[in-house]
Amino acid sequence: MKYQLFLLLITLFSCSTLTAQIDKRQAQLQGIVKDQQGDPLPGVTIWLDSKSTIAKTDQEGRFQFIVASGAHSLHLSFIGYKHYEMNLSVKEGENLPLNIQLESNQEALQSVEVIGRKESGYKNTNSFSGTKTATPIKEVPQSISYVTKETLDDQLAFKTSDAIKNVSGVNQYSYNNNDFVLRGFRASNTLINGLRISTRGWAQNLLPYVERIEVIKGPASALFANTDPGGTINTVTKKPLDEARKSISFTTGSYNTYRTSMDFTGPMNDRKTLLYRLNLAYQNAESFRILQDGSALVLAPSFSFIPNERTRVNFDLVYQYNKGRLDRGQPIFGASAGTDLYSTPVSFAVGRKNDYQNELNLFSTISLQHRFSDHITFNASYLKSFYDEDLLEHRTSNQYAVDSIGNQVPTLMGMQTIRRLRKNYIDNLSTYFNFDFKTGPFEHKLLLGYDHIQETFPKGNSTYNASGFLSSDGTRTYSTYDPQHPERYQFINNIPVPNVPYFDLANPDYSISEISQYINVSREEMPTKYFVNGLYVQEQLKWNALQILLGFRQEFYTDVLNYTKADERHVQQKAFIPRIGVVYTPIEPVSFYATYTEGYQPQTVSTIGDPETYGGPFDPLISNMVEAGAKMEFFNKNLSVTTAIYRIEQNNILVNAGAEGNPDLLRQIGQQQAKGVELEAYGNVTPNFSITGNFSYNIAKITESDDVSEIGKMMPNAPKSQGNLWMKYNFTGNALDGIGVAFGTNYATRRNTDSDILQLPAYWIANAALYYRIDKFKIQANFNNVFNKTYWVGGFDFNRLFPGAPRNYLVSIGYTL
Repeated sequence: MKYQLFLLLITLFSCSTLTAQIDKRQAQLQGIVKDQQGDPLPGVTIWLDSKSTIAKTDQEGRFQFIVASGAHSLHLSFIGYKHYEMNLSVKEGENLPLNIQLESNQEALQSVEVIGRKESGYKNTNSFSGTKTATPIKEVPQSISYVTKETLDDQLAFKTSDAIKNVSGVNQYSYNNNDFVLRGFRASNTLINGLRISTRGWAQNLLPYVERIEVIKGPASALFANTDPGGTINTVTKKPLDEARKSISFTTGSYNTYRTSMDFTGPMNDRKTLLYRLNLAYQNAESFRILQDGSALVLAPSFSFIPNERTRVNFDLVYQYNKGRLDRGQPIFGASAGTDLYSTPVSFAVGRKNDYQNELNLFSTISLQHRFSDHITFNASYLKSFYDEDLLEHRTSNQYAVDSIGNQVPTLMGMQTIRRLRKNYIDNLSTYFNFDFKTGPFEHKLLLGYDHIQETFPKGNSTYNASGFLSSDGTRTYSTYDPQHPERYQFINNIPVPNVPYFDLANPDYSISEISQYINVSREEMPTKYFVNGLYVQEQLKWNALQILLGFRQEFYTDVLNYTKADERHVQQKAFIPRIGVVYTPIEPVSFYATYTEGYQPQTVSTIGDPETYGGPFDPLISNMVEAGAKMEFFNKNLSVTTAIYRIEQNNILVNAGAEGNPDLLRQIGQQQAKGVELEAYGNVTPNFSITGNFSYNIAKITESDDVSEIGKMMPNAPKSQGNLWMKYNFTGNALDGIGVAFGTNYATRRNTDSDILQLPAYWIANAALYYRIDKFKIQANFNNVFNKTYWVGGFDFNRLFPGAPRNYLVSIGYTL
């Protein structure tokens, strides 16, 4: 034993001597990396020579290497900054201190959307959607709101409606996909990475592949063609990162929710010229709503090819399949029974067990960015979007039963069935050049672009419908009941017999119902097509503390009438769309801005091409906005605050006509105007205390109409005031180390519906969350509507209201490597 111990001591002594000899032949590199303002930069990738030695800066921007003596090439890389390279020679035993400053690179910032977002947290500094260039949000002369993936993760948000509540001036209209009210105007368009996708779907988009959701407030037609006056929702997808990261999470909770999501990213080769990202998610869940169980699957791969510093190519694919039932909302007893929102429970729905809704959303994007020189960059993106629907539903006909003399029976709801198979395609090509140059004291960013958007609703889409009332001999149907001619109809208990049995609100029946027993009418849906060609110019001029944005778009919108028929013809509309904005930055943390912009929305073929369903023809929508405000940064630029005041005006808007027997019929009213103020805050007050909050006050009403009684009426689902607050605090350095808590609230004042006599009450709800992080694991529990308030997020009429969820919880465990 003594002999073995002696040998061990000799071995250790020999190793330490050898190590000392090696150390004498080595040198030490240590330093700190800062930005141009002198702030430390954590997470900077540093390597020597051919990446044989790689390190990253810590939270204070510091790094350290032990290197062999001799000549070396030191490299630093960080998204949003120019690549840094230094040749150095170190001597044996030398301790070489370095103080390195990285230079911000706007061209590199343009690649942020290609290879991933640099920031983490509730605050986002840069946006492409406001100008199509990498511009700090505080320098964009328009309000841009956003919700980052970190906010989504902390709130366990999984649908667009879960995220959008964090944005000022946005309210739900219904449960349907992208059916929101922005600053009082109902939205109809949505973007993915600044490109148009199909909005025909019903199920809300899921969020596992989302980096952030942005809302460009006000008309954005000068850059993105026909968009809504209240604002445009733009979803930015996650992009590959140049470092390996992996995460997986599992969530369960109320309503038998089971959800799992995975996110993998990193380089695919040593040179990091090929990057990948793969987001996967699956959910199977029921609901507080009757028969609203369903499942969803999301597959979202993304690849970036970066052969050199001048060229970047990216490919994105998002496959989303939803399987469930179409939720048309909660019906309540008819108007003749009063306006009692509580006459049925919020879980109440109309439908049958054999109803189904299967939807596939698929879109792919290929984008190219090439820098010809330090002053000229070319960008091109092409998106192909595909939507496929397979639907069977028993739904309300938007009217209640009547007796033989036409009196309403408020507990019996008229019904119809719809069997539908349809699909549509959207192609979106966006190309533009950026020119960065100076003329004397002036800095210029000149953008010249061309867009092409095309949507095709192909031949072969079809519906199989049953509705109306049975004739006296049972061989045909009438669309409505005429009490002047009761002899035409069948009666039971003095009530005309419907083709599809009434839904009894007092005694609901959700059993299987075979639609073949009804008198059905098969109808091919009219194929449609439209396309847009747009040319646009934008100049961002900077002179000291003053920046001016000037832009315009010449748009050519073409409807293909009688598409696929022998008498097919093109009907063209065109518009000149200007935009002007000013930003003044007297001191670095504060910018003041003002803007004027116009919007243009032709009534598409989905309305003007089907007058039998929608009515018409209709004039195009014309809008304009005046907005001014301030954008500020506090707490070492970790917290951003935006205030805005605006006036938006739109002419020729369409609203539901409320026609019996045709729930889709529209009518046009003269003018709608919205005036309001907004306040938003995002970011960190301290490193441990994060916040996202907003408040808005908005008056959206009809200001001109052929119907004088409508003038001054508030628009549906547009509350005068609403707000959201979410605060998170992480404990560190004590017995509570690793624990975090969060509290939040949402509120909205009362809102009109499409019915003149039905209003939705004001509400506020409280939310909370508890977090525990240990090593690479994060465990959290989220509690929504803590006090179990009954409320409605939106609604159409007595037969289609959309209640919010009662008290519920989610528990999640995640692992990140």
